[in-house]
Amino acid sequence: MWTTITLLTILGVTFPAFSSPSREEEKVRGLALTHVRSTHGLLGPERRNETLAPGDSLFLCFDIDGIRVDPEGKVRYSMTLELSNAAGNVVFRQEAKEQEARASLGGASVPAYAHLSVGLDTPAGDYQMKVIVKDLASGQEQSLSRTLKVLPKDFALVRTTVTLDPEAHYPAAVFACGQGVWVHTSVVGFARGPGKNPDVVFEMRVREESGKPTLAKAVTGTPPKDLPANLSGLPMGFPLTLNRPGKFTIELQATDRVSGKKATMSFPIVVQGAAEK
Repeated sequence: MWTTITLLTILGVTFPAFSSPSREEEKVRGLALTHVRSTHGLLGPERRNETLAPGDSLFLCFDIDGIRVDPEGKVRYSMTLELSNAAGNVVFRQEAKEQEARASLGGASVPAYAHLSVGLDTPAGDYQMKVIVKDLASGQEQSLSRTLKVLPKDFALVRTTVTLDPEAHYPAAVFACGQGVWVHTSVVGFARGPGKNPDVVFEMRVREESGKPTLAKAVTGTPPKDLPANLSGLPMGFPLTLNRPGKFTIELQATDRVSGKKATMSFPIVVQGAAEK
């Protein structure tokens, strides 16, 4: 089933603007949910689609635009999440949760996100995810929807994200030349060999915009041996040094040497150069 569904906001971070709009301007513009995108991890690279394997997670990021800001820069709103199956039946609903954030840089926009984790036993099929946002100051309400596809349970790469640290605590939102980041992923649905130990090899390859690999050989890694028998996911992290600007694609592959199965996934990143003075 859907093991974890949370609705959170990023506090104290907004897009810059010089002044807050008047109430008359708010009425004209109204509340809107903009810059909607699904990402690999919080603030991470954008996903190519909303197809999820059991054990995977989805971050749906967006901006709440046109929200009313008080003189101290505070905003108050609520978010509700509904999840329906292909028959239109609601299989999960998280009731409205009040949130508070700050527009410290002015303006009338705050970023927010919904996080959805797919349980390992979630039935395959299409689902409709709906997020409802209400500005508690103005009473205005808006919603957005996404169609999700859950694949049958199998060997798969899941929960891929890019962070600033090897422990995967701090998400990397912007990629700049000279920066070092970590690419994290996990694999589920693996088999176990003699002694009930999994035998999985991970590979990471980076390609230029033209498709040419940046290195002659892929970077490889294996999880530690003698893992707990009840472990359902194998994590792996790769260091990635951003030594030059450009558009790149990160390709990940996992090979289960017990079952012979392979799993692959990829995502794009844009590395920015040094700002000109």
